[in-house]
Formats: sequence, structure tokens, C-alpha cells
Amino acid sequence: MSRMVQCAKLKREAEGLDRPPYPGEVGKKIYLTVSKEAWDLWVKQQTILMNEYRLSAIDPKARKFIEEEMDKFLFGDGGTVPDQFVPPQ
Repeated sequence: MSRMVQCAKLKREAEGLDRPPYPGEVGKKIYLTVSKEAWDLWVKQQTILMNEYRLSAIDPKARKFIEEEMDKFLFGDGGTVPDQFVPPQ
């Protein structure tokens, strides 16, 4: 049986993650309060941000930006959508 969580992003009960997807306390918070569906949405949003802003995963400033955006996306106002981004059709 799947583990269910009250998802902070979707505002409803949904299937939880199998393990913390991020290290430390942030990962624990995500594991306890974010669903698989919401995490998949975040991964897509993260890809958009990385590509549109041409961020490098090894750059500490880029990692800090992504972590801040992840917090906004999952627990806050939804985060940033790049001005020039056009969704594929």
C-alpha cells in the first residue's frame, strides 16, 4: 500500500514519495508533506529554470537559487516563471 500525505502543493491527500528526494531537513520536510505528483511538477519546473536561466548545478549561487525556487514552488506562491519561456505545444 502506498504512503499517503496531505500535499502542501496540491492541497489534497495524495501518494507520498518513497524516500526523501533532497538531503537534510529540507528533504525530510518534502518527504513528509509533498506528493509524488507535486514532486514531478517541481522537477519539470526545475528543468525549465535550469535551461532558461542557463544555470550550472555546480555553481553555488545557482543551487541556492534553485533551492529558494523549490521552496516557493512547493510551499509558497508557486515560484518564478522565466519571462521568455514559451511552453512546448
